[in-house]
Amino acid sequence: MTTEGPFSFIQAWYLAHLNGFWEHGNGVTIESLATPGWAVTIDLFGTALEDREMEEVAEHRSATDWILCRVDHNRFKGEGDPRKLGAILQVFQNWASRASTVK
Repeated sequence: MTTEGPFSFIQAWYLAHLNGFWEHGNGVTIESLATPGWAVTIDLFGTALEDREMEEVAEHRSATDWILCRVDHNRFKGEGDPRKLGAILQVFQNWASRASTVK
């Protein structure tokens, strides 16, 4: 298990996939939502995570405390309230670290 934080992890993961081709049609997107909140999309095509399944993470405590993360059509998709950007990236880090070591 890695001790690096989720922001360092996503930077390293992204850098590891830059090959002159992957980044032209794939990548990492972080957007704000009108709800308000965050949306994170991470393309898994052409990576060790392609076609890997992930158990959905869904917690809805209130209108201002929620997170939803899943893999859909070879994309990690995470959404959460304005305080959940780090938590969304942490869900990705935890899953990616486990999934890339298990066949």
